[in-house]
Amino acid sequence: MKHREHDVIVIGGGHAGCEAAHAAARTGVRVALVTLDQRGIGAMSCNPAIGGLGKGHLVREIDALDGVMGRVADFAGIQFRLLNRKKGPAVQGPRAQADRARYRLAMQQEIHNCPGLDIVLGEAVDLNIVDGRVCGIVSADGSILHSKAVVLTTGTFLRGVIHIGDASHPGGRMGERPSVRMAERLDEFGLPLSRLKTGTPPRLDGRSIDWSGLEMQPGDDDPTLFSFRSTTPLARQISCGITHTNDKTHEIIRENLGRSAMYGGHIEGIGPRYCPSIEDKVVRFADKMSHQVFLEPEGLDDHTIYPNGISTSLPRDVQEDYVRSISGLENAIILQPGYAIEYDFVDPRALTPALALRDVPGLFLAGQINGTTGYEEAAAQGLVAGLNAARLSQDLEPVHFSRTTSYIGVMIDDLVTKGVSEPYRMFTSRAEFRLSLRADNADQRLTSLGRDLGLVHDTRWELFSTKAEALEVARLRIGRYSFSARELAGQGININPDKERRTGLEALSLSDSTFHQIASLAPELADIPTEISEQLKRDALYATYVERQNRDIASLRKDEADVIPSDFVYSGIPGLSTELQLKLNRTRPATLGHAARIDGMTPSALLLISARLKRKQVARPA
Repeated sequence: MKHREHDVIVIGGGHAGCEAAHAAARTGVRVALVTLDQRGIGAMSCNPAIGGLGKGHLVREIDALDGVMGRVADFAGIQFRLLNRKKGPAVQGPRAQADRARYRLAMQQEIHNCPGLDIVLGEAVDLNIVDGRVCGIVSADGSILHSKAVVLTTGTFLRGVIHIGDASHPGGRMGERPSVRMAERLDEFGLPLSRLKTGTPPRLDGRSIDWSGLEMQPGDDDPTLFSFRSTTPLARQISCGITHTNDKTHEIIRENLGRSAMYGGHIEGIGPRYCPSIEDKVVRFADKMSHQVFLEPEGLDDHTIYPNGISTSLPRDVQEDYVRSISGLENAIILQPGYAIEYDFVDPRALTPALALRDVPGLFLAGQINGTTGYEEAAAQGLVAGLNAARLSQDLEPVHFSRTTSYIGVMIDDLVTKGVSEPYRMFTSRAEFRLSLRADNADQRLTSLGRDLGLVHDTRWELFSTKAEALEVARLRIGRYSFSARELAGQGININPDKERRTGLEALSLSDSTFHQIASLAPELADIPTEISEQLKRDALYATYVERQNRDIASLRKDEADVIPSDFVYSGIPGLSTELQLKLNRTRPATLGHAARIDGMTPSALLLISARLKRKQVARPA
């Protein structure tokens, strides 16, 4: 590395690192993305897919803030499916099967073409500390790269260990060495470190699979994309295969549980409950006769198949036996065995809602180092950490995303308030206000905020402004009409014909009404574009529920507005239990609303803290 100066340094070129570096650079600061190998930037190290339930919401929010994951996934997508299509829009999640090579190359192009963003090749082994603040990094060759803030996105590399059966070796992912010296530096800060684990299935040669008897799953005929800038898939679309494990598969696994790295006692880290290994499935769901396996192609020009559903840490010979017991895989060739990887993470309760380490000024953390799992969770954290690192370098106040307005805010609040006991995964059920936080309205919720923060550039802003104006005009147009219940019933809408008249928007809010039916009664509305009419329908459908939620949100925001100083003293508050004092001192909540969500917090304890806050505020002017 050469001696040079940047405002923000981002360590790591994974999903968190790419989004962090790009976000920081979009705000106008000078950014260095430090990575060992630029060919690894944007690599999909586990499954070749983006999105899903909850996760798809995060990608839409990243895109609404002009981030890169959504549009890169759209470029690389070889199969698009909207999950929960038969349910309401609030719990629908877009998902894309991606071509690994296309995804990686598109992400690299985004990074290369981003003004103010430099790629620096090298290994960051230490942090440069000046007067107790992080002011850059130290490379493996001893050179120093200076900055005003650093974002650490080490993924699974912090003291990473790869396990296959009873064999293990250091590694951040297959074929790459772990980060040990940086982990040792974090040890010196006295940070709360623990171990987690994740795993992958064996990769198969698609040419050795008998596809003839397998069920094939195509993508949607009307694909739902991630980016609000995208209009159509750019890659050839494919189908995935579906097969199932069976009694023989389970018997092979049960007989060899002692040889599994996890069940053999070689792993101490906790794995993701919602993405269990095949060993876990066989043990935890012993009465289940089979488990579904999705055979997902890793690319249009790649014969590699990712068998989603059979991740493992069993020895290679056992993997070969159980794989070949599955229908269609009788002659399957394993190109790379599945493995478990164990790594260090920092208890996220050591972070502020800006994803800054409270006790290490100038250092931000994003991604799996914070105890999360998944590309989407990592990228969303990267955006927040990169934005706030840039703001720190400009002497601006940090930005805290609220759980009332985004899934990003839900995730970060969960992490910094509750911590993690297993790798954190986003679900729609985690959001109290999910009727408001839909994937379809992410731009309406966040793009104006992103513009104010300097994240949203002109192309994205002009597209959003045009859409917002078209929506407002369409609302006004349909709002001028009213229809009798008999007219609506005559269109086949399920309504008592003797009920009162309804405005156009009220008619559209009926669950089984369509815009086409309303336009049949008012032909002048037929020229409203499909994209706008569909959004009008979704907004109208949830309008009553959202209004009710907004009252709850207003109450929560009142609590969120009560800021707790970072040096607030909890000891000595009469009636506040020792246990809660310890939790509050460890979490250091930024607001009263943040404190309310700490595990074990009671209304009476909140009142005690609120009263002490008010006394301090009254006393301060005097």
